[in-house]
Amino acid sequence: MDTEPKTDKNSLREQAYRELRRRLLAGELSARTRLVEARVAELIGASRTPVREAMVRLHADGMLTREADGYYPVVPDLASVRDLYEVRITLELRGITRMIENPHLTFDVDALATLRDDWLGLKASPPEPGPDVVLLDEDFHLRLSAAAGNPALTRALQAVNGQIRLVRMYDYATEERVTKTIEEHLEIVDLILADDLERARTALHHHVGASYEVVEERAAHAVTAHALGRPIERSLNDRVKPQL
Repeated sequence: MDTEPKTDKNSLREQAYRELRRRLLAGELSARTRLVEARVAELIGASRTPVREAMVRLHADGMLTREADGYYPVVPDLASVRDLYEVRITLELRGITRMIENPHLTFDVDALATLRDDWLGLKASPPEPGPDVVLLDEDFHLRLSAAAGNPALTRALQAVNGQIRLVRMYDYATEERVTKTIEEHLEIVDLILADDLERARTALHHHVGASYEVVEERAAHAVTAHALGRPIERSLNDRVKPQL
């Protein structure tokens, strides 16, 4: 008996997640908008189950906040982000600094070589600009930290990354930015593998600091969009203004 092909549930979940995330990043949903499953499902053309799961994921990503009456978009707090970025820079640099201060310590060279190979692959076939690139970037920095041999530093860095991820998703909007990130990552790893740790630390500091300059500018636009409550589709707003 012939049967109709079943729709991949994982694909539907991912589509709903990506579409809702895109609208949040675009500032289409203001901080005053309560996200109601049925309305969001209608807006993005999905059923309620994948929408519900998408909102749970976006809450875990730090893009939605959960109040007593439901989910709302998170508005980036730039003052807090500045403080967290300062912590991030400190944690990032400490991995190399501890090697400089303690010559008997060594990086995990095999792990760094594998990391280098992975990013050479990305250089040959760069990912499309967009929010997903921040996850690749986080992975690079966590693996770099882990190769320095202090798991506590790596766990702390991972925790900070989770708190600034929403703002950092605005960092990779252009092909130029993605290409530059890949090149800087490879430069940092090459310098460490060459045991040129002072230059590696300088390159890492420039890389992380320059990233924040880009992020802060774009995040400021995002905050403005949320504060103004940029309107979404008029047809939906005509029916439900303060909530989705």
